[in-house]
Amino acid sequence: MESRITFSGSTRGRGGTTSGSLKPVGDWTPPACWYEPRSAEEFARYVEDMYETTVNAPGQHSYAKTSAGVTRHKYKEGEYEDYNLGKKDEGNWWVAVRDPDRWMEPAAQLCDEEPFWVENGETPDVENAVTPRVLAELAYNRVQLPTTEVTLAPTETTKVNLPTWAWLDRTTFKDVSVTASLNAGGVNVQATTTAKPVSLRLDPGTDDAETYPASGECLINDDGSIGEPYARGKADRTPPCGLTYLRSSGNDTFPLQATVTWEITWTGTGGVGGELPDGTFGSTQAVTVQEIQSVNR
Repeated sequence: MESRITFSGSTRGRGGTTSGSLKPVGDWTPPACWYEPRSAEEFARYVEDMYETTVNAPGQHSYAKTSAGVTRHKYKEGEYEDYNLGKKDEGNWWVAVRDPDRWMEPAAQLCDEEPFWVENGETPDVENAVTPRVLAELAYNRVQLPTTEVTLAPTETTKVNLPTWAWLDRTTFKDVSVTASLNAGGVNVQATTTAKPVSLRLDPGTDDAETYPASGECLINDDGSIGEPYARGKADRTPPCGLTYLRSSGNDTFPLQATVTWEITWTGTGGVGGELPDGTFGSTQAVTVQEIQSVNR
């Protein structure tokens, strides 16, 4: 069944090109399926339309027609009476929904409960029934991030044993947020998930290199930038964020991996909120490293 959840807000990094989504740190992943409410009228219309389409479709297999008939009978005149239309003000139907981008994943098949009735004021007794928390987790999966290509000095080509400065401008890396909202079956809830950049990790693309700091992780500055731009007069200083290559890349390049870690928080209807697992997103840029040429006289 198609979801009624809508997503809005900053779905792309301000000042940057939309380039990718959060990769959760650890084993956690946002839900690939969940349960949403539908009014009695919506549910009745959905089942009747499905039944008519299936039964009247040319070449449709008999087992599909039988299954559609069984479902219709259950909710129209079997276990329930006329889709509970006589109780439409007393509750809602809750139905399983799969993420259309992940419907082939095993996790998307875990929401296998048939549509069930829930009285007003009661909490559905199933995992991943839509709540502000579940909406926040779904918004997590829709956050789009700016490219993480860092500015380097020297640019494009650096030298062996020459410290290379790296930084990200504060105007590019700001908080990114997405709001997920559901207004269906008398249920009106929403949640906003916010990603805040907290650090940049540099992987030089070769073991023959040193990073600054030694951990390779540059923390965000108070002004929101990461690292420090190079300027004349800093040649004798160690960059607060950067690296030094210890050998030439020859006729090739080294794949410098720049990965930003984002801290994730959320707030939702009713004043609830909290944290979700950190996420990362990175990109690779080619760096040419040359030997320093000297002239002997």
